[in-house]
Amino acid sequence: MSTVAHRRRPSRSVRWPVRGVVANIAIFLILFYVVLAVLGPYLTPFAPNQLNVGPRLSPPSAEHWFGTDALGRDQLSRVVAAAQPALLAAVYAVTFALAIGTVIGIAAGFLGGLWDGALSRLVDLLFAIPEYLLAILVLTIMGSGLINASVAIGIVCIPRFARIARGSTLEIMGRNYIDAARLCGRGRIWIMRRHILPNIASPLVIMTAINLSTAEGAYAALSFLGFGVRPPEADYGSMISSSQQYLLTDPWLVVFPSIAFVVLVLAFNLIGDVMRDRLDPRSRTSAGA
Repeated sequence: MSTVAHRRRPSRSVRWPVRGVVANIAIFLILFYVVLAVLGPYLTPFAPNQLNVGPRLSPPSAEHWFGTDALGRDQLSRVVAAAQPALLAAVYAVTFALAIGTVIGIAAGFLGGLWDGALSRLVDLLFAIPEYLLAILVLTIMGSGLINASVAIGIVCIPRFARIARGSTLEIMGRNYIDAARLCGRGRIWIMRRHILPNIASPLVIMTAINLSTAEGAYAALSFLGFGVRPPEADYGSMISSSQQYLLTDPWLVVFPSIAFVVLVLAFNLIGDVMRDRLDPRSRTSAGA
């Protein structure tokens, strides 16, 4: 027994520090973007929409670290300013999907019968429509903009949260404390709020963390197509879209917004992986196998 225990210790000591480093990197990157989103106007050397702050299409220099765009706007200031709509879009979309999807999933799993059938068919219908097509359809009706794009992405993400919530609800419906609450005369809303929701919180938190990167990628794609924030506001997708014609002659116009976008998506992905490792015992078991 002592020999087996002694052999297991090194694998544990190797595995946990790696997870700690990944978690620290993820938290640092997210906090970095939060600081840019909140304090961006005070950190940038120029206003992001100010024209002719330097020569047009100027390459990176000591005065303009990321160069200037075709209108003479400082590219560094615009990359920093674009962090705010990027973060807000992902948070708004996932929060909207989490709220609506959780309600649908718990109601379907707890009520069962006709309610389960109707709500499940609604979720299946949303799943059947291609995600970007559904988002563009919603934006065609509602119009472009940060809030509308976030709602469109949230509608696309609702089925994922609804299925997780429904499956988790069905899993705990046979628990003794659910039967005890019913015998005590507790109402359906009370049971769902006090017993079901707290016990399905872990998979919902994991799904929330994972979908942040998906929502950010979807928002950048919609912004690239012109459905994001309205010009002249800075946004990673719109900056890449408006600068793609300069890719061969002035590549910095595309490179710096692309790097900022990729790093943000990477940060969201790392947060999702960390949350899954910490809250999902099955992932920890498979990692230790």
